Amino acid sequence: MSRLWNFSAGPAALPQAVLERAQRELLDWQGCGASVMELSHRGKLFVGLAEQAEADLRELLAIPANYAVLFLQGGATQHFAQIPMNLAGEGDRADYIVTGHWGEKAASEAAPYVKVNLAASSKGEHYLRLPPRDTWQLDPRATYVHYTPNETIHGVEFHDVPDVGDVPLVADMSSDILSGPVDVSRFGLIYAGAQKNIGPSGLVVLIIRRDLLERASRPMARIFRYADHAANDSMLNTPNTWGWYLAGLTFQWLRQQGGLAAMRERNHAKASLLYGAIDGSGGYYRNPIDPAARSRTNVPFTLHDGNLDADFLRESEAAGLLALKGHKAIGGMRASLYNAVPLDAVRALVDFMADFAKRHG
Repeated sequence: MSRLWNFSAGPAALPQAVLERAQRELLDWQGCGASVMELSHRGKLFVGLAEQAEADLRELLAIPANYAVLFLQGGATQHFAQIPMNLAGEGDRADYIVTGHWGEKAASEAAPYVKVNLAASSKGEHYLRLPPRDTWQLDPRATYVHYTPNETIHGVEFHDVPDVGDVPLVADMSSDILSGPVDVSRFGLIYAGAQKNIGPSGLVVLIIRRDLLERASRPMARIFRYADHAANDSMLNTPNTWGWYLAGLTFQWLRQQGGLAAMRERNHAKASLLYGAIDGSGGYYRNPIDPAARSRTNVPFTLHDGNLDADFLRESEAAGLLALKGHKAIGGMRASLYNAVPLDAVRALVDFMADFAKRHG
């Protein structure tokens, strides 16, 4: 077996140590004679796993006690709708800051459940930069403010947490959660699809300030109500036990790597190396994003001649570099540098880019 360097935007690379441990434990977990996927989620063994995973996540993110941690399903897309269902009543308004595809989709999916105020958007500038703060039209009566700290497709990132006053801040952190320390107390709700920095697809981690759990006033099925999930320790229905297990292993791996401060430094080094290669290529490669808003996680880039795209993708894959094709919405290339992508992978990519430019220049 030969594992290649995986730059997929999601489902994305998982730490090899996590995969190897899961492989060893697949048929007989904890000496119980069965796979973790075959055990009752209400049994003592799995409940212990779930409690440990939450404890490790709380330690990694320094999550305050007045926040609930939920392990849910549906992908982040389901929660685009579920969040307004839980945080807003009939006729309420919510502010949306839109800086890319996923923020745009979040606002669209929320519209049936809340009056969406598009408080700021950089769509008119093709999502190449962040909208200046002095242009934001925040509504002080809004029930929450939603934004996407890192846009996976467009490669745009907020490098700080916006100040929105006393209105709860809601963040879709699917592509940047656990990439570095974050002050959870600045947020009312954080949610993230697992398939980038947490584990396999099919799991959503949601962190919510407990007072917000009591907000939902509209009629809805219990399965959509966050308060009911919190009251049942995320086991209102049968959870994604495999995803929860792998997330727990990933949290342990992150602790072994030195925690989120160490991951921030590694991720900064990876992004700096790749952006340096792009900017230093004399225009052969280009990243169109305003440097002040460049993502440290998802790096889109183009070649000086789009006719070379197919050659670049074919040759890069042959060189052991996977999933570099850019999203269909913007084309070009994209390298996603999640926690499980090591610096050596970026070195290999940068070396290939230099060699490709030399051969096809």
